[in-house]
Amino acid sequence: MYLGIDLGTSSMKCLLINDKQEICESTSHEIDIMNPKSGWSEQNPSSWVEALKKCLADLSKKINLSKIKAVSFSGHMHGATCLDENYVPLRPCILWNDTRSFAECDIIMQNPKLLDISGNLAMPGFTAPKLLWMKNNEPEIFSQVAKVLLPKDYLRFILTDEFYSDLSDASGTYWLDIKNRNWSQELLDATNMSISQMPDLCEGTDQTGIINIKFQNEFGFNDNCKVYGGAGDNAAAAVGLGLHKEGSASLSLGTSGVIFGSTSKFLKNYKDAIHSFCHCLPNTWHLMSVMLSCTSNINWFIENFDSSIDEIDLELEKIQTNKIDIKNFPYYLPYLSGERTPINDPHVRASFHNMGIESTRASLIYGLIEGISFALKDNYIALEKTGIKLESIYVIGGGSKNKYWINILANILNRDLLVTQASDTMAAFGAARLAFLGFNNFKPEDVLSPPLVEKTISTDSNLTTVLQERFKTWKKFYVI
Repeated sequence: MYLGIDLGTSSMKCLLINDKQEICESTSHEIDIMNPKSGWSEQNPSSWVEALKKCLADLSKKINLSKIKAVSFSGHMHGATCLDENYVPLRPCILWNDTRSFAECDIIMQNPKLLDISGNLAMPGFTAPKLLWMKNNEPEIFSQVAKVLLPKDYLRFILTDEFYSDLSDASGTYWLDIKNRNWSQELLDATNMSISQMPDLCEGTDQTGIINIKFQNEFGFNDNCKVYGGAGDNAAAAVGLGLHKEGSASLSLGTSGVIFGSTSKFLKNYKDAIHSFCHCLPNTWHLMSVMLSCTSNINWFIENFDSSIDEIDLELEKIQTNKIDIKNFPYYLPYLSGERTPINDPHVRASFHNMGIESTRASLIYGLIEGISFALKDNYIALEKTGIKLESIYVIGGGSKNKYWINILANILNRDLLVTQASDTMAAFGAARLAFLGFNNFKPEDVLSPPLVEKTISTDSNLTTVLQERFKTWKKFYVI
């Protein structure tokens, strides 16, 4: 069997697969988040270890853990876990969704050369600005930093006593030369860091050690249980879905919206706030566009307008089934918490436009869904500017269950969309698959089958024409 450990922001998930890549067992435990100040988000690394031990204890009651051949990881990216010379955490980990280092990003961006090396704009979510913030605000702690580890890589250290980070996760530190897949001295210098403070780099399928004697004794792992590189959460989920070939992509309709595209070479479009990262498989990269508020717009509407998801589905169905004219419906800008791709504006907020006395609840619901879809069109255009050619797009996440929404999306993007179901354990499944790949020395193309397509949503030329015209109007409402 092969164990995938997924360190999520709010919970730890552990999942076991067999040699047929079938899920055997899974378990999870919650992890608390601390918000000591506005915009701050932290976790104690000890809480990750505690959650992991609880998960392993759960699994050990069901399965003899000595049967596990290999282990790998997935984890939320960018977090700064700072260790002293004795490898003890110096402070709580500053998480990916912590925004305190926005001023430090401006400092980093004063050197335009760094953009081409990193392939990305410096953002508060990344690790490097967090360390620069520490230098400026916690100099005594900063001076003691011997190692900086990403969250999942701290768990690797606890399990193996080794310091490694896979290239997909390391891409989000802002210290990595993305094209050449190595630490960048120039990027490190920009934040007064050194290579000696970094873990060694590996591919997601590289062996990075074995389970140490402590965990062998405590949980019954065998004495040669191998540990492999793993991946950042989005890359791990892509492996779970089988997305690794050139041009394979997923469109995730979750709380946030993400378009993930695989590529065989380094591509970038930092001007439109595209994330350009290494994939977790050798000689592959990936691009991500990010929309901060996706289904969160729907949740907001439901909570504040005495609505429900069933009502939204029903209204969309009526509009499409009855072919109601949408040309004069209101427009919606879906930026409840700012915008990432393509304009990277944290201050912009959501709004309805072109409402009149004739506007109905149904027209507002339609405008809401259409506006989210238009923003994803913006994301799609920004991705295309990199030169990537998306051959297939698999729609995943909670929003994929609404066929009427997917129909709107297909016609806005003017391409067929493939609907599949991705569970909330897809990242853990991807981590387990990486362990399976690494242990058996398999090639990804031989064992990573693409996801099962439940249905294909095709375009309608008449609807596409109408939506393209509305998209042009919608674009005019966003004033930079």
